[in-house]
Amino acid sequence: MTAESDDVEGAKAPRHPLQLTVIYEMHVRGFTRSPSSAVEHPGTYRGIIEKIPYLTELGITSVELLPVHEFDEHENKNHNPETGERLVNYWGYSTAGFFAPKRGYAADAGHAAQVSEFKDMVKALHEADIEVILDVVFNHTGEGGADGPTFSFRGIDNSIYYLLEDDRRTYANYTGVGNTVNCNHPVVRHFILDSLRYWVTEMHVDGFRFDLASVLARGGNGELLENPPLLEAIAEDPILRSAKIIAEAWDAAGAYQVGWFYGGRWCEWNDRFRDDVRRFWRGERGMSSAFATRISGSSDLYSKGGRKPFHSINYVTCHDGFTLADLVSYSRKHNRANGEDNRDGHEPNFSYNYGHEGPTEDPVILAVRRRQQKNFIATLMLSLGTPMLLAGDEFGRTQRGNNNAYCQDNEISWLDWTLAEQNADLLRFTREIIRFRFRHPAILRSDFYTGLDSSTDLIPDITWFNDRGGHIEWSDPGNLLALRLDGAREEIGHSMDDDDFYIMFNGTTRSRSFRLAPAAAGGAWRRVVDTYLESPHDITEEGALRALADQKRYTVRSRSVVVLTAPRSSSE
Repeated sequence: MTAESDDVEGAKAPRHPLQLTVIYEMHVRGFTRSPSSAVEHPGTYRGIIEKIPYLTELGITSVELLPVHEFDEHENKNHNPETGERLVNYWGYSTAGFFAPKRGYAADAGHAAQVSEFKDMVKALHEADIEVILDVVFNHTGEGGADGPTFSFRGIDNSIYYLLEDDRRTYANYTGVGNTVNCNHPVVRHFILDSLRYWVTEMHVDGFRFDLASVLARGGNGELLENPPLLEAIAEDPILRSAKIIAEAWDAAGAYQVGWFYGGRWCEWNDRFRDDVRRFWRGERGMSSAFATRISGSSDLYSKGGRKPFHSINYVTCHDGFTLADLVSYSRKHNRANGEDNRDGHEPNFSYNYGHEGPTEDPVILAVRRRQQKNFIATLMLSLGTPMLLAGDEFGRTQRGNNNAYCQDNEISWLDWTLAEQNADLLRFTREIIRFRFRHPAILRSDFYTGLDSSTDLIPDITWFNDRGGHIEWSDPGNLLALRLDGAREEIGHSMDDDDFYIMFNGTTRSRSFRLAPAAAGGAWRRVVDTYLESPHDITEEGALRALADQKRYTVRSRSVVVLTAPRSSSE
């Protein structure tokens, strides 16, 4: 098979445009390792194949796999202080073999089974129209710092492959784990490109997410380069030209490049989206302006240099941090089981427990936690940009307050599939809001909202309102805002007519009566989403939509999202 081929033994690569992509971040082992997954091959590439019908029904387009390059899971020397259990390197951010799929994720013990099983997984996902994106780690290696093992680059040429301090003995540490790869040295650059090409041409993956990608922009003295040869080569390489390339645009030494990573092809994990959305829904005052900027595509970050909203990978949670259920159940991290005296893990979390730390039977607390999870998922799917959902968030997966479960190969990290039944309403809501997103070009648009008329109906693309129906004052400290999206527009010479939208966000603890802007001539507002309502009324399927009896006002209850749509007379 040549590098130009689009298929894997007959299974055509999906190649979803970014504006039509929903990413699902998962750990190969953790996705099906629990007995509750009810698969024949738990914790393996084959286990993922068995769960493809679930992924298809959920509606995601792409899976992003935590590292599958071979690594040593036994390198961790820590113990769980509560049980005495030896901890492991579960996530795999410590690569030992850049051309080898993880052997432990294969179901068969036979020679090279991991290669064939990985290819089988990719083929099966492609047949289901799902892309495969790999989380890759080139910023450091499993050899670690000066006290680490020697098994590859250190024994070949230490000074070529790693950044060293002036004494030429101490390893520069821009990664937080003891060593930093000299990524822009010509020899190392070619090695990294060869690895990426291998995974595209031989293993048929569809893209990469680069861990601590700012390290890949550093020169031989650790300086950030203006035009890093490696990053330019990845973006312009003819073999990689169709691969999605996503940067974690920072490192552990202070580099922070979100919004200005290199070149027009690079997408970025947008942690500004994560934090501003969390702070709005947590109830921090004065967050309306930042929240509005994030849900409308983060133009402050991505409008420069011809970049688009889809270059922002929007997320509320990822593997690193709280799960969505824990985000609304814990006000502080609980990482004692990691053996680091709770010092590890990201801060701040912008989380809140709503009256009780951790599990509770209080129905009032449980109700607001469930509503907030729906608010986060709705916000993610209604925002301009490329959404990424953490595996299990759609049914309330918990890590028991651990926000850094890198070493927990157990029930803390494994998906508990019984929650899919216990929290069936949350799972249904997630499925339906993903379907809603894909039905509406106004949300999937590839350009920023201009605030100006882009059609012939003299209505701006987007108009912001306060709860009284007037123009919003962005200095208002209250977290109340509404927006109207115009569904009539032209994009690249084609009509993209859609419904009109009126979306209201109440991030306060009190109900508010919102005055509605008039629907376009010939249309009437219909309620699609109200996260305050119980399932199935929280999101209404397309065929069951009915016009509101009151077209002038709608009461948005505390901490909730309401989405109204109005069909335009030209599209009815």
